[in-house]
Amino acid sequence: MPTLRNVGLLAGTALLAVQAASHAQVAPPAWTPAPAPLYDAAQLPAVRGVVRQFTQTPRGDIDGLILADGTEVKTPPHLSCEIAYTIRPGNTVVVHGLRAVALPLVRAMSITNEATKITISDDGPGPGRRLDATDGAPTLSSGRVRMPLHGPEGEIDGALLEDGTVLRLPPDAYRAAAELKPGQTVFAEGPVLTTPFGRVVDVSAIGTGRDRLEPIAPPPPAPPPPPRP
Repeated sequence: MPTLRNVGLLAGTALLAVQAASHAQVAPPAWTPAPAPLYDAAQLPAVRGVVRQFTQTPRGDIDGLILADGTEVKTPPHLSCEIAYTIRPGNTVVVHGLRAVALPLVRAMSITNEATKITISDDGPGPGRRLDATDGAPTLSSGRVRMPLHGPEGEIDGALLEDGTVLRLPPDAYRAAAELKPGQTVFAEGPVLTTPFGRVVDVSAIGTGRDRLEPIAPPPPAPPPPPRP
């Protein structure tokens, strides 16, 4: 015949089991899928190609892809981590976006890895983090230009050298951009950043020789507003 002590133990065990089941039912899922994009990027023109390498900003954020045929794909820096975890050089990708009229340049709205079928969509800035990188002291880099690099509006904002180094120019560096022609040997001075995806130079001076470096002047200040009548 069960004793009062045994009944108490059984009741306590049953209560713990009920509490555990209750907590299991309300526990949040380990992974929550990202919400579906607001717009259908598949309506835009598609470009398919093999990824040769990434391009980066002076901070080390991925801001584009170079395809094997020389097409430059521009992506916003806030997609850096998604791109880093989803795409690798050598992968075949399909890019939907806006194509430039006179340049091999695509402003990406979505990128799909053909092998994994994972799609990255640009739904605006969100929380992110900087990729691991190591900063270096200002140094002199040199090499032959493989191709100029562009900003989202088609302006030249840097160059890709034949060894894979990315040179980045400050805004409005029109005179320096004239040095960045395919096949041209250039010397660039500035802080060097090395990440798992390559090497990028934040250019402060550039020229066609070690003794021909010219500092890149900052853009002139905006004119003052006209006086009020």
